[in-house]
Amino acid sequence: MSLDNRVDTRVERIEARLTEALNPLDLAVGDDSHLHAGHAGAASGGGHYSVRIVSERFEGLRLVMRHRLVYDAVHDMMKAEIHALAITALAPSELSSASMPNTD
Repeated sequence: MSLDNRVDTRVERIEARLTEALNPLDLAVGDDSHLHAGHAGAASGGGHYSVRIVSERFEGLRLVMRHRLVYDAVHDMMKAEIHALAITALAPSELSSASMPNTD
């Protein structure tokens, strides 16, 4: 199996776990590992990923609790497959304000 196939499989597995745990209205998972080539995490085989997720489960939760829910969904992948995870976790009620440009 090539490295590219393993990476694609990781992204798909991250997406599947987040979908199962958080039933997102919107989900985007990106592999940013190429931006960290030579980094210690890359050398150990763990990838760098970014997640943008919108879920009703985040309504009323502080940022740290939202991140905890995301980490809980992929916790077993964090030991060897994920070195770093950049998370943007939004509640549906935040979508319009988060996606609107600032006109001030």
